[in-house]
This record gives sequence, structure tokens and C-alpha cells, in this order.
Amino acid sequence: MAAVDRGGARWHVPPGFVNEAPAVKTLLMYIFTWWNKETFGTWWWTKRYGEAVGEDEFGNRYYRTKGGAIDPTLGFERRWVIYKGYAEASAIPPGWWGWIHHRVDTPPSQESYTARAWQKPHRSNPTGTPNAYRPKGAVGSGANRPQVTGDYKAWTPDA
Repeated sequence: MAAVDRGGARWHVPPGFVNEAPAVKTLLMYIFTWWNKETFGTWWWTKRYGEAVGEDEFGNRYYRTKGGAIDPTLGFERRWVIYKGYAEASAIPPGWWGWIHHRVDTPPSQESYTARAWQKPHRSNPTGTPNAYRPKGAVGSGANRPQVTGDYKAWTPDA
């Protein structure tokens, strides 16, 4: 089958959205799946009412209402994040978490903060993934549970 030049046929896909899937699948995923990337509604809301505030080290982008306008329904400015890749709330670093939850007014992109030598870099929560912590004897650890030392007596219903 010969390749067809579609010119501007990808009008429904916003800039920067690249996917290997066929165009129809990509469009449907863009409209309905919020966990893979922003939906069309989020993209449109962000384009129309949002103002970029910054980006963290993981590629997540942070926005607020243009000019810091107060939302009349909420009584404060709206703040939101567009995740890079899978939408996982624990992927937000502590500084940005404080800003997005209105704990601080100044976003980390406007601060000159340097991490202390004893501070560890942020990691998202690995629970439910292959990287999750599994102590010795846990079902997924591959190790056998240690023998009971005698201070444990199993409950039986007839006792």
C-alpha cells in the first residue's frame, strides 16, 4: 500500500503528543484515558485558562489560572499538574506538592532553594510495582517465612 501524504491531517493531536499507535487509537486514548496523558478537555482548559508555572525534575508541568486569578467557585486560584507519562500522584516532589496543595504561595521554580547534603532525592511510591519493598517471608519476596519461635499459637475456632 502506498503512503499517503495527509498534510495537516493530525489536527486533533496537540503539539508534542507523539504515539506509535494508529491515529484512531491515539485519538480515542487521548479523549478517554486520563492516566496515560492529559485528556482533550484538560489540554483545552490548560490552553485557554492556564499559565505555566514550572516543571519538576521528572518532566511534570505545573499550571495555575492566568495571572493567579481567583476562581469564584473555589475562592482561591486553581493549580494543577500535567504528568509526564503515567498519572501518579506520588510522583510530585515535596516542593511542588506544597505549592499545588496551597501550603506555600511561591512555586519551587521561583525559589533559589538548594537541597541539603543529607536530603535524599524524591522517589515515587513503588507499592504494587516490581520495585516494592518485600520483607523476608512476604509472599512476593521468594524467601520462606522464618520458623515460629514458640511465642505464637495459631487460633482455632474450637479452642
